[in-house]
Amino acid sequence: MNLTDEQIARYSRQIIVPEVGAAGQERLLASSVLVVGAGGLGSPALLYLAAAGVGRIGIVDGDSVDVTNLQRQIAHRTADIDANKAASAREKLLAIDPALDVITYEYSLIAANALETFAGWGLVLDGSDNFATRYLVNDACVLLDTPLVSAAILRFAGQLTTVVPHDGPCYRCIYPEQPPAGSVPSCSQAGILGPVAGVLGALQAVEAIKVLLGRGEILKGRLLVVDTLGMRTQEVAVERRRDCARCGEHPAMSELTDGEETCSAR
Repeated sequence: MNLTDEQIARYSRQIIVPEVGAAGQERLLASSVLVVGAGGLGSPALLYLAAAGVGRIGIVDGDSVDVTNLQRQIAHRTADIDANKAASAREKLLAIDPALDVITYEYSLIAANALETFAGWGLVLDGSDNFATRYLVNDACVLLDTPLVSAAILRFAGQLTTVVPHDGPCYRCIYPEQPPAGSVPSCSQAGILGPVAGVLGALQAVEAIKVLLGRGEILKGRLLVVDTLGMRTQEVAVERRRDCARCGEHPAMSELTDGEETCSAR
């Protein structure tokens, strides 16, 4: 595709970045990203992906906007309270660029609908707020060979990794088992500083754009841990497990299953 004059003007500051250029911008406009969760992580990621010109964006979220979300979920406003989060976020993305193709899935992701929902998307970005969904997203991406950018946040901290199925570790390689119920604070108990969600969500958008462009060094095989209270980062090297139940040499899991919902903040 050839960029229009309007697109050249809109993305001019991005096009002059050597790693992007006109060809990279055309690639972004032809790309697609599905974001699971339009909450604390999904909100900034969605806004930046839209502003960067990712041409087709999907949003999966069955929740409604609540007043307690507004402290960190910046895609939503007071007037959006009680509206579906995916629909609310779509409105904000189209306000940035009406030419974008934004598709909403206004339901919760479960094993029965995950593969159908993920089919045809070039990359998945996970901004979910519970471990069951996080494992489900990973498993569906591995089955479909779809790259995944996964993040999690809690209080002042967050972590981020990128999964390239069968070419590096998946989420289950890092965390083989879902933590037992009661071992992790509930969503309302944990707490989260709003800007921490913004930092990790923005990093997810950067990783997604790098994957789409095929540029830079992505977090494949690496877990980035961010401590904003001490303003430190740590990188943990992770390897693909030969005995991984999902992506190992002899995977024990061949179907998708719904795990017990253990919450974390988003």
